[in-house]
Amino acid sequence: MADLGGGGVFPPAQNESAFAASPAAIAAGKAVLEQMPLYPDPEWPDLRAAVAELHGLDPAKILCGAGSMELIGCLIRAFAGPGDRVLGTDYGYAFVSSASAQVQADYVKARERELTVSVDDILAAVTPETRIVFVCNPGNPTGTLIPNGEVLRLREGLSADVLLVVDQAYAEFADADNDPAEIFALVERGDTVVMRTLSKAYGLAGARAGWGYFPPEIAGEVRKLLNPNNISIPSQAMAAAAMRDQAHMQDVVAKTAAIRDGFAEGCRALGLEVPHSHTNFVLMRFASPEQALAADTALRVDKLLMRGMGGYGLNDCLRATICSQEIMDRALMVLKGVLK
Repeated sequence: MADLGGGGVFPPAQNESAFAASPAAIAAGKAVLEQMPLYPDPEWPDLRAAVAELHGLDPAKILCGAGSMELIGCLIRAFAGPGDRVLGTDYGYAFVSSASAQVQADYVKARERELTVSVDDILAAVTPETRIVFVCNPGNPTGTLIPNGEVLRLREGLSADVLLVVDQAYAEFADADNDPAEIFALVERGDTVVMRTLSKAYGLAGARAGWGYFPPEIAGEVRKLLNPNNISIPSQAMAAAAMRDQAHMQDVVAKTAAIRDGFAEGCRALGLEVPHSHTNFVLMRFASPEQALAADTALRVDKLLMRGMGGYGLNDCLRATICSQEIMDRALMVLKGVLK
């Protein structure tokens, strides 16, 4: 986790990795710096191959973007517009709402229950105007997870003309619980897209590299809107090498989870409500918005910046990205002082 400006300010707010990227990825990026006079390959061949090798996917159905955010934005531009509805959930990825507004589509939220996606509530919110359904699994900012069976049930409950997008930005933290192959297989239906990123578990947020698995017809329309040189040469090289160093990624996930679970237990011992997280962050619910604000203020005094959740309607919550053990221990001590 970066020290902002070298002034001892640490931001447990951005959901960046607490640990460095794979040494192999860093070496791969350095090795291609002499190619910088050239434009990057618009077909991302090595990155596509690395993703396909790992997950057993068809590389022709993989699109890569400057983070999954670029892919989401292009997907909405391609398949939604004025008079259409894009359906998300109470605490889904906020950028989906912004991207929908840019094309004058209506963004509607289905209710979540106990901070967790509810398939029944999504299906109840579908209307004839619904073109796209977005589901974050694991959820952000909640960290909660629904089993693959619920995602499959959602797909079966939607008509074939409704595109389902499963945003799995944090899936590497949950793949041990949810077999990724089951969700990728949905793409073969022609009506489902699965998104992932290298910004979280792979520690490459600064490289801006994400990818998605698309049915061919959907991919063709999205490809028309992508910047053809969207991922730099070093970023493509780093991302491919990171995908091939699964031992490093899994070690990062295990270390992050250990720190996360210890911090969560410490927060619960202070009386905070903390849902079990399947990501690299935790959501902390305080007794009131005022108490959450007091905690945020005290943390900032100690140069610890967490993310307020007012934009999600969770004024009584803060979200903490998992940092080093030292930083999380420091944050817990500040919270103890506020809540004693």
